[in-house]
Amino acid sequence: MNVDPATLLEWAPAFALVLARVAAALVLLPGLGEAAAPSMVRIGLALSVTILLLPELKPMMPPVPDAGLTMGLMIAGEVITGLWFGWVARMIALALPVGAQFIGYMIGLSSVLQPDAELGPQSGALGKLFEMATPVLLLMTGLYRLPLMALDGLFKLIPPGHLLPAAESTEIAIHAVGTGFSLALQLASPFVVIGIAWNLAMGLIARIVSHLQIYFISMPGQIMLGLAVLMVTAGAMTLAWRESAQAFLGALPGGG
Repeated sequence: MNVDPATLLEWAPAFALVLARVAAALVLLPGLGEAAAPSMVRIGLALSVTILLLPELKPMMPPVPDAGLTMGLMIAGEVITGLWFGWVARMIALALPVGAQFIGYMIGLSSVLQPDAELGPQSGALGKLFEMATPVLLLMTGLYRLPLMALDGLFKLIPPGHLLPAAESTEIAIHAVGTGFSLALQLASPFVVIGIAWNLAMGLIARIVSHLQIYFISMPGQIMLGLAVLMVTAGAMTLAWRESAQAFLGALPGGG
C-alpha cells in the first residue's frame, strides 16, 4: 500500500495534538498510568488510543498555524489539559491507600514520628499494600474504561487547540481532592472510632494505675485488635471504594 506524503503531512498536526493530550493523561490515569507499568506498554497504549480517536476528532481540528511557535503552544495546552484530566481521575484512586495510611496510624502500624526508611517517610505497610491493590481492582472490575471514555468526551468539551477553562477546571480539581480525602476518611472511620475509644480507655487505666507501663501493654493489644477489625472489614472497604470510584469516574468531565 502506497502512502501519500501529502496525506501524512495533513494528518500530522492533528495526530500531534491528540497524542499530546492522550499521552499526558495516560501518565496519571488510575490503573493505566502506574509507575510500575513498563514504559513501552504505556507508550503503545497512548499511540493505540490516539490512532483510534484520530478519525473521529479530525473534523474538529483547528487550522494549522503558520508559525511553529503557535503550534508548539497549542501542543503545550493539550499536554496541560491531559495532565489535569489524569490528575483529577487519580484522586479517587489515592483514596484507598490514603485511607489505609490512616488505618495504619490508628492501629499503631505506622508513626509520623518514626517513618519507615524502606517504604518512605509518608508511607506505611498498609498504605503500600492497598496502593498495589488499587490498580488490580481497577483492571479486574473494568473501571479503567470509564476514564478512557471520558477522555474521548473531553475532546468534545474542550476541542483540540482550545485552552482549559480556568474557573471550571479549578472547581473540578477542588471537588476531586475533597471527594478523595472524604472517601479515605470514611473508609478508615471504624478504625478512627476504635482508636479513639482504645486510647481513652488506656488513658483512664493509666490514671488509675499510674505506675503501670501502659504503653508496652496497650500497643500489642491495639495492633492485634486493629488487624482483627481489618480482616473483617477489608472486603467491605474495597467494595465501598469500588462503588464510589465507579460513580466518580463515571462523572468525570466528558463522561456520562
